[in-house]
Amino acid sequence: MTAPRSAPRSPGPPWHVTDDLALRYAEGTAPETDAWSLEKHVESCGACAARVSAAVRAGAAGPVLAAVRADLLTSLGHRPAAVPAATAGSPLGRWARLWWAVGPALRGSWVVAVLLVVGGAFGLAHGGGFRGAGGLLLAVSPVLPLAGVAVSYGRHADPLHEITAATPSGGLRLLLTRTAAVLAVCVPLLTAGAALLPRAAGVPGAAAWLLPGLALTLAALALGSFVGCRAAAATLGGGWLLAVTGPLLGGPEGAGSGAGAAALAPYFSGSAAQGGWAAAALVCAALLALRRRSFDHLEPRRNSRPPSP
Repeated sequence: MTAPRSAPRSPGPPWHVTDDLALRYAEGTAPETDAWSLEKHVESCGACAARVSAAVRAGAAGPVLAAVRADLLTSLGHRPAAVPAATAGSPLGRWARLWWAVGPALRGSWVVAVLLVVGGAFGLAHGGGFRGAGGLLLAVSPVLPLAGVAVSYGRHADPLHEITAATPSGGLRLLLTRTAAVLAVCVPLLTAGAALLPRAAGVPGAAAWLLPGLALTLAALALGSFVGCRAAAATLGGGWLLAVTGPLLGGPEGAGSGAGAAALAPYFSGSAAQGGWAAAALVCAALLALRRRSFDHLEPRRNSRPPSP
């Protein structure tokens, strides 16, 4: 990213926003490259963020922005609270920004749903004597991250989506941050849960779902660049469940039978299957990199009516 003209060029000490640059930014007269560099810099520098905020509040747009901010927070059910400038760059402030970035991925009913799936598998195995609970959890595990991605990004998941999508940290960067938060919850819970369940003969190991889950998650992100995250997750998740759980439950004893283990083997077992998932993950990651700019635009409103003639 190009550094502002008033900032020292690299190599050299880190630059900071000057009072002159902050004033020109507040007045809207700063060049576009300087403005984008400033916006990126203030994400990690609390002192410069406070300097720019003070310049904007002191300008003509200050009262208007204050009124818009108050109305927005009120509509979201929050009470405006002043944040001391001294703590803006503290570790607590950085953790607050990180929590804001990953918040939709870790809030709501999705985490509860993951815990219920794992708990249900334990209940079936130890309370109901269902031998195939481990295989069933293994079959469902790759699609649970898709559900987390679907509910963590987009206008349906974030009331401030229109604002965050227009910032330098929005778009694909924010989506990948929330996807990483989803995987950080799914991977230990589902892998540990499957490892602790009794495993029927022939059923793949507890970690066999990791590469399929990663490939499906990357595929959902890549497909989401065309049709949106929710539609992509629903399409891939539904296809996976039809392909795997149907034959898995169709055996004489469900997932605990030899037929159930044979239904899982083509998707999880062997170097050919795992290598195929690894290759698919690389292809999807490459496609996602090519389509990264598509996440810089707002999602279209699917339910909006066309304008009247």
